[in-house]
Amino acid sequence: MDIDPSGSGSWRFAQCFGDKGEVDDITEGPFTNSYRPPASTDSHRWDTAADIISTVEFDATGNYLATGDKGGRVVLFERNESKRGCEYKFYTEFQSHEPEFDYLKSLEIEEKINKIKWCRRQNTAHFLLSTNDKTIKLWKIFEKSIRVVSESNHLDGQRALPPPSLASHLKLPRMLPQDNIIAAVPRKVYANAHAYHIHSISVNSDQETYISADDLRINLWNLGISDQSFNIVDIKPVNMEELTEVITAAEFHPQHCNLFMYSSSKSNIKLADMRDSALCDRHAKCFEEEEDPTSRSFFSEIISSISDVKFSHDGRYILSRDYLSLKIWDINMESRPVKTIPIHDHLRGKLCDLYENDCIFDKFECVWSGDDQHVLTGSYHNFFRIFDTDSQNDVVLQADKSAFKAKKIGVPAGKNGLKNGPRPGGLRDAMQTDTLDFNKKILHASWHPRENTIAIAATNNLFLYSAA
Repeated sequence: MDIDPSGSGSWRFAQCFGDKGEVDDITEGPFTNSYRPPASTDSHRWDTAADIISTVEFDATGNYLATGDKGGRVVLFERNESKRGCEYKFYTEFQSHEPEFDYLKSLEIEEKINKIKWCRRQNTAHFLLSTNDKTIKLWKIFEKSIRVVSESNHLDGQRALPPPSLASHLKLPRMLPQDNIIAAVPRKVYANAHAYHIHSISVNSDQETYISADDLRINLWNLGISDQSFNIVDIKPVNMEELTEVITAAEFHPQHCNLFMYSSSKSNIKLADMRDSALCDRHAKCFEEEEDPTSRSFFSEIISSISDVKFSHDGRYILSRDYLSLKIWDINMESRPVKTIPIHDHLRGKLCDLYENDCIFDKFECVWSGDDQHVLTGSYHNFFRIFDTDSQNDVVLQADKSAFKAKKIGVPAGKNGLKNGPRPGGLRDAMQTDTLDFNKKILHASWHPRENTIAIAATNNLFLYSAA
């Protein structure tokens, strides 16, 4: 991987899919579930609240990119090999989930796609897992040839011709290929295993099993068996009034198929080993930083809740995100993180307002770069930041319509701000102001596994950025 010597790269806007206009009118209100094919391959268009992107994921090669939205649709993009540099084109779209109603509990089940995870490719077919709150599906995406009858003894396929007088005039129907389409078929449906909303799925390194997690339980599945799963973590108390924490995220170790981790609303990360016992309630390690009692407040438990955790690609480090910061943990040191990166320190004085408008409960994701030298996470007003794990350098970028006008939009930052000192009107200064729009937020992102290309979900737009 080519990394800029500065440690942050020269980031440029590369591409955008979606509505390039204003998105202020998009709300969380009711929406329809009509299937809408793309208007074109380069300006795939979304609209209404159903089109808000809820998850983004590159595959293991980086040649394919998947997004899921609140309308239950999955959209796939593929690398445009005919173009130089970073460019993707529309590949296919399909309806993954439909809205349902649980009559036993009188609950509506949203079609929103919570997570997408790619599985190992088989021959020319792609496989991926997608999940909403209750049901996980394994999809097979493949190229299918459409064949039609090309010849017959009918003039136009319906009206008969005069009876042939010679055997040579007799036409036998022949099937000839007419066109190729990209088909998506559900191979497995994994249902009825979670009483609470599924928020995490993670495919094991053995490519045969995966875990799914809700607020209180984690289940282990075999990809080939859809009617049976094993409960490996259960933190539900006998009396629900005694509930003090919930599971917030879970992920398998990238190299050891027996290890997985899960994070908690109590600001800790537990590493579990499935070789210890069938039920992994007893963790092998617990990563937790002792809280400073002098800084405790009414909001302490909320802002310390971990919203996302990710293993580094070599499995040595853990990246976690809470409301105010990013933390990097060494898997061999449980007592404290090796690095804490402040993200929202400038919002400490606004916690009351953020609590009232529910923004304090926003769940920001975090991602590693392909070489584990950089980490990325989002913020408000469509800002997101990229940090060098070995230094204090970072880049502030903004995913909005201004990206269409600006070619070079990010520069390396030093300890005290932008390179060569802070500049008036810079993105770093703008991120600290009181004019932040808390309705615009970067919650979901994915990093190309082999190069400096990132995919950012900004409401109903998908932004792509690349660095030299």
